[in-house]
Amino acid sequence: MTTAPITEMTDRARDVFRLVVENYLGTGTPVASRTIARLATLNLSPASIRNVMQDLEEMGLLAAPHTSAGRMPTETGLRLFVDGMMQAAEPSPEERRAIEMQVTEGGPIEDALSAATLALSGLSACAGIVMVPKREPVLRQFGFVALNEGQALAILVAQDGTVENRVLDLPPGVTPSMLTEAANYLSNRLSGLTLRQAQDRLAHELAADRRALDGAARELVDRGLAIWSTDISDRPVLIVRGQANLIDDNASADLERVRQLLDELEGKQEISRLLESALAGSATKIFIGSENKLFSLSGSSVIAAPYRAGDGRVVGVVGVIGPTRLNYARVIPMVDFTAQTLSRLMR
Repeated sequence: MTTAPITEMTDRARDVFRLVVENYLGTGTPVASRTIARLATLNLSPASIRNVMQDLEEMGLLAAPHTSAGRMPTETGLRLFVDGMMQAAEPSPEERRAIEMQVTEGGPIEDALSAATLALSGLSACAGIVMVPKREPVLRQFGFVALNEGQALAILVAQDGTVENRVLDLPPGVTPSMLTEAANYLSNRLSGLTLRQAQDRLAHELAADRRALDGAARELVDRGLAIWSTDISDRPVLIVRGQANLIDDNASADLERVRQLLDELEGKQEISRLLESALAGSATKIFIGSENKLFSLSGSSVIAAPYRAGDGRVVGVVGVIGPTRLNYARVIPMVDFTAQTLSRLMR
């Protein structure tokens, strides 16, 4: 079986193929020749359309499920359609506002990334995904602001200008002057280091000079570094939201595929490895079904786009996972716009 490129297909074959794919992506069910014949854009009889659909099946672009007289695109056919025939529709003003409002609400960058997955999931009816490469910030400055007798706000300013806050439980006996002393000590001694390097230097310096800080201030410094180190190590490499969207009206006919896909989503490390291939690219990538080994059993598609830091470096990937019959023309630009929105946020 060979697959003809678009240029080798007749105009009639291209028209029928495009209509079959568009109808299938809209309904999720095989498309019959009578359905195509009823469309005003073609002046062909159902018999003529059946002949063309048979030719397209022999080319490997369409398939006929044994339970239906209609045809549906193969993964090869979907790839041909996406790469050479699809007319992408830009996100509507409402979709743009929905994405921007959720992503730019403020707070830590992790909140924006999680919001991006929720926005994509809700708008695309797929599962939203975002990959966050693990990284340790390079420290510039620390600060402590008392909240009450037993808690303070620990403030970390990184060299790239990002500011993050965490609530810290204070050891007994800490005074406002100790908060200032600990913050100055951390900022003066540890600026320019990663958290791991800062912990190593702190342990060495305090062991060499126990008089550098008194007991309560020293414990405060230890806790201040520990809360950030634990937080960095626990940050998710991959955020997935909206898995319930994958169980739609058509799922009951294909429960095994849905179960397999949900199992695959649990294996976040495997998905992360898949998305890493999008880190090296400059444009949106589309993986359809068995083109990727991870989703070969569930027959799922992945659309992923890289987002960038202020210096132009690709720092992560955002996208969606859904059935191969998802609306590529609408979802691909939506994923691309979300990646652009995250890139603007990180400047």
